[in-house]
Amino acid sequence: MYRKLEEVVGCKWSVSVLLAIDSGVNRPGVLERHIPGISTKVLSERLRKLTVYGLLSKKSYPEVPPRTEYSLTPTGKKLISIIQQIQTLDSEHQENKPDQ
Repeated sequence: MYRKLEEVVGCKWSVSVLLAIDSGVNRPGVLERHIPGISTKVLSERLRKLTVYGLLSKKSYPEVPPRTEYSLTPTGKKLISIIQQIQTLDSEHQENKPDQ
């Protein structure tokens, strides 16, 4: 499990995708436009891996054109909470850092 966590948290794209989905951006095309610099290939790979790891769930709708939406699983929501705590810790650390 630790290796999976390391791959998720160690990849800037995974964290960006998770945070975007947490903020309500849940369709691949919108995610691609929302996350600066991510390519279609990388986004597809990250969505696939995050789904395999059980952090995202995927729902496909039988429409024309097809529509796919992603959402956080309970485990994904727990990881978002941890990521937000790390961001808060980093912000606090930056505020308390003496001027150099």
